[in-house]
Amino acid sequence: MARMLTFNIFRFNPQDEGSKPKMQTFKIEETDSMTLFIALNKIREEQDPSLMFDFCCRAGICGACGMIINGRPELACHTKTKDLPKETTLMPLPVFKLVGDLSVDTGTWFRQMYQNSESWIHTNKEFDPNAPEERMSNEVANQIYDLDRCIECGCCVASCGTARMRPEFMAPAGLMRVARFMVDPRDQRDSEDFYEIIGSDEGVFGCMGLLACEDTCPKDLPLQDQLGYLRKKMGITAIKHLIPGRKG
Repeated sequence: MARMLTFNIFRFNPQDEGSKPKMQTFKIEETDSMTLFIALNKIREEQDPSLMFDFCCRAGICGACGMIINGRPELACHTKTKDLPKETTLMPLPVFKLVGDLSVDTGTWFRQMYQNSESWIHTNKEFDPNAPEERMSNEVANQIYDLDRCIECGCCVASCGTARMRPEFMAPAGLMRVARFMVDPRDQRDSEDFYEIIGSDEGVFGCMGLLACEDTCPKDLPLQDQLGYLRKKMGITAIKHLIPGRKG
C-alpha cells in the first residue's frame, strides 16, 4: 500500500503586503519512483497553484530546485521520496533573497560573486580569432573541468556558517571559482594578485572549516581539498608580505 506523505512547506510572498510567513501542510499519496520535484508539482497542479518553487532541467544540471529539505540543503529533483520520512519540512535556502515560498534569487548573488572574484581570464595577450586554441596537459584540463562543474544551486552557500552570518563573505562557490582560475595556465595573475581577492576574512581566511559545503554539494566538488590548497597558498603569500623585498 502506498504511503501518504505529509509536507510542511514554508509560505510567504514578499511582494504581497498582506502575506505573512507561515507553514502550510499538504498531503499526497506516494507513487513509484517519485522525487520531491514530482511531489511539489503534484501539489501545485492538484492542490495549490500559487505554490512557488523553481525548476528547469529536472536532472540535477540547472541547480534551480535547491531548497532546505528537513534541515539540509539539497536538490528537489535529486531527492527521492522513498528516502524521506512520512513527514517532511521544506524551507527556502537562506543567504539568498527570497522570491516567494521555496523560490530564491541565486542569480543576483552569483553575478556579484563573479564580479568580486574577477571570474575571467586575465591576460595581456592580444586576442586573435584565427589563432589555434592554447594547448594544455590533460591533467591540467581535468583539474579545470573538475572545478568548473558547479551548477550554481547555492547548496554550499546555504550550508556555510560564515556566509549565513556575513553577507560579504565569498562563500565556497566564490573560493572555488578563484581556484579554477589559479589552475588555468592561460591566466597570467600571480599569487599576489589572487591574494588581493581572497587573502582576507571576506575570502579564504574567513572560512571556519566546518566543511558542510562539501557535505551538501550535489556534484561532489573537491571543496575540502581546494580550500586547504587556497589557505596554504595564501598563507605563504601573507608570510612573504612580512619579508622585505619578497613578492609571491
